[in-house]
Amino acid sequence: VAWQRARIGMETGRLSVVTQAVGLLNPDWTHKIKTIFSSPARYLDEKHTALLPRTKEFVTLGLIRLAADSPADAAEQMGRLRWRTQLTQEERSYVWGVIGKRAAQRLSDEASAYFANAQDSYLPAEQLEWKVRAALRAGNWKQVLDATAAMDETTRLDPAWIYWRARALMAEARSDTDRAQATTLLEGIASVRGFYEQLALEDLGRSITVPEPPPPPTDQERDEARQNAALARSQYAIRIGLRSEGDREWNYAVRLHEPGGMDDRRLLAAAELACERGDWKNCINTSERTRGFIAMTQRFPLPLREAVVPRAQQIGLDPAYVYGLIRQESRFLMDARSGVGASGLMQVMPATARWTARKIGMDDFKPNQIYDRDTNITIGTAYLKLALDDFAGSMPLAAAAYNAGPGRPRSWRNGPVVEAAIWAENIPFNETRDYVKKVLSNTANYAAVLTGKPQSLKARL
Repeated sequence: VAWQRARIGMETGRLSVVTQAVGLLNPDWTHKIKTIFSSPARYLDEKHTALLPRTKEFVTLGLIRLAADSPADAAEQMGRLRWRTQLTQEERSYVWGVIGKRAAQRLSDEASAYFANAQDSYLPAEQLEWKVRAALRAGNWKQVLDATAAMDETTRLDPAWIYWRARALMAEARSDTDRAQATTLLEGIASVRGFYEQLALEDLGRSITVPEPPPPPTDQERDEARQNAALARSQYAIRIGLRSEGDREWNYAVRLHEPGGMDDRRLLAAAELACERGDWKNCINTSERTRGFIAMTQRFPLPLREAVVPRAQQIGLDPAYVYGLIRQESRFLMDARSGVGASGLMQVMPATARWTARKIGMDDFKPNQIYDRDTNITIGTAYLKLALDDFAGSMPLAAAAYNAGPGRPRSWRNGPVVEAAIWAENIPFNETRDYVKKVLSNTANYAAVLTGKPQSLKARL
């Protein structure tokens, strides 16, 4: 366990984690660890044997540290005879996994080949996930099958890996049995619940539509929600400006007060209560917990419709795209503020707000206006439109630019031509990858709610 923690610390560049972990085994080893951390290439060049177990681990840590900075240099080291023969299969596989992961995060064409040197059974979940992403970029469906098969059950049941395993089975199918297995996997996740669930729907030849709504809460269910002391405390705290305290109280009532949390019908009533009081965050988050049905009007509410829809149409934006982004950014909280300073409904950064205001001729803009509803919508939608135009109408690229800045998506689009879902899955930043998928999924659902017509996520990708 100590060595495993040290490996993670080396890969993530946290020297204190590495020294603490190794120090538990032997405090005298911490000096060596600092040497390896600061100069891994020099340490590896000077080390010619790794026969003792602890020396093997030191060498492994050195290779991991080198891989974190330069996957190509680490791959060159791994090609040397002494490491091929002196390290165990587990150690070699783990290092190749780090090399492959780092290369994949840099969108390197070599990533898939690096991963091929590792034995999948020794790779942790995160490395296997990056192996799938690298294989998708390389068009290596066999590697997708191998990596998803090696995942632990919890990871393998993520809709992302169910979807890509189904696609790989279909691509590699040699019989009707293979194709039937792929179809079964897609059927198992197909719904409007999220990005891959929607893609599965479309792969099965269906469209994204508004599901049949559940029966509304009964009077008894509504009364129970109104009389729930924890929900009442939450709403009172939110009304007097204690949003974080109110949210914690609400989450406790919904998720933790009883084993397993509220059942679907009680969740429906609680979400309705939040919606009625304009608490869109708890309305959405509570409704998302129902498993037996999907209440779309709760999950995808349309507050501020009189402000959002005309503004979006005025500047040539799809209102569903704007709603999809606001839902992800702020859950419609007017005074939302992120840890990095993004503010308001559309979570606009101060510098971005000033720049956008100048671009659209809002010469009298003041920073505190960003919390004004109409000003925030005006500036946020203008910036989104500028990003969309800059990326030739690509919704995924514009969403990525809105979250991570325009420079990064420009570099992320370099490389092989791949389908947009593969591009989105290979976004190097976890937050931005999740953001892009959720905004586009939200957009498809909001379009279905707004128009009442069947929609396509793939068309927006």
